[in-house]
Amino acid sequence: MASLLKVSSFISPLHHKLNYVSFSPKFNHVSVRNERWNAPSITVKAQTAVEGDVINNESLSSNEQSDYGVVSVHHVGILCENLERSLDFYQNVLGLKINEARPHDKLPYRGTWLWVGSEMIHLMELPNPDPLTGRPQHGGRDRHTCIAIRDVSKLKAILDKAGVPYTLSRSGRPAIFTRDPDANALEFTQIDD
Repeated sequence: MASLLKVSSFISPLHHKLNYVSFSPKFNHVSVRNERWNAPSITVKAQTAVEGDVINNESLSSNEQSDYGVVSVHHVGILCENLERSLDFYQNVLGLKINEARPHDKLPYRGTWLWVGSEMIHLMELPNPDPLTGRPQHGGRDRHTCIAIRDVSKLKAILDKAGVPYTLSRSGRPAIFTRDPDANALEFTQIDD
């Protein structure tokens, strides 16, 4: 479905000039963390009329368009009202470490970079444009950052000891959803190596 949305957003500006559009889905084997999945690959064929010229059967493969060298997620930016309060949660409850190599004083607002494996969370002390109340109780039904962990039961004990509320995954898989002091949703999902 995500591929269809990406393709449709590409076609949308040309919509009024299209004579026809056909989608040709095919399934390719994709490896994700040592698992093989069949994932859709969408090819779009569009016939367009542009200033009297007709381009017949121009193929636009979503794989070709998006091959710009994605490596990984580098960091996730999270807004906070009070940096010290957020650091207390992220460092003292979750055990994340500050990346001292990242500049803390080069930006026009206060912030800190925290290591999450080889990626980072950038805490930014900025006004949050989103409402803090009225969010879904279960963080999996809200925008959230997902962190892969090795033992959900150990994190559950840590959150219980700290008095941090959470919900378990409704699908039964080993995952916990919680919120930081600024109501940002966090998912912790257990992975097997």
